[in-house]
Order: sequence, then structure tokens, then C-alpha cells
Amino acid sequence: MGLFGSFQKWKNAKYEEHMSRMKEDNKCPDCNGRGFLIFPASMYLYNSESINCHGCNGTGLYTDWGQSGEL
Repeated sequence: MGLFGSFQKWKNAKYEEHMSRMKEDNKCPDCNGRGFLIFPASMYLYNSESINCHGCNGTGLYTDWGQSGEL
């Protein structure tokens, strides 16, 4: 299995944990329920712009994310 296999297994387990937590809280997994995306480089700018989440169409809900075909 090796180091790479162990890393992939850990990464997949974290992803599944994240998805189940987002489904339980009814939050979009792409934007963590905010409804918009913030890019790290623009977080520190005064006039930073956010973009509506394409996964949930800006609602922040898991149910809307599931309808967008991302599942």
C-alpha cells in the first residue's frame, strides 16, 4: 500500500467526513453554507469581490447543491 496509498485513504476519509457533516447541517460543501466564494488573494484587499457559489446558486443549502448535478 505504501505512503501514497495511506495518504489517499486519509484524504478520502476526510472528504467523506466533510460531506456527511455538510449534509447533516444542510450546508453547501463548496462554499460551506455562505452562498458565495472568497478567493484567498483578495481577502486582504479593501475592494474585494465575492462570487456567488455555482454549486448552490448562492443559497448556501446542501439541498440546492444536490440539485445542481454536483453529486
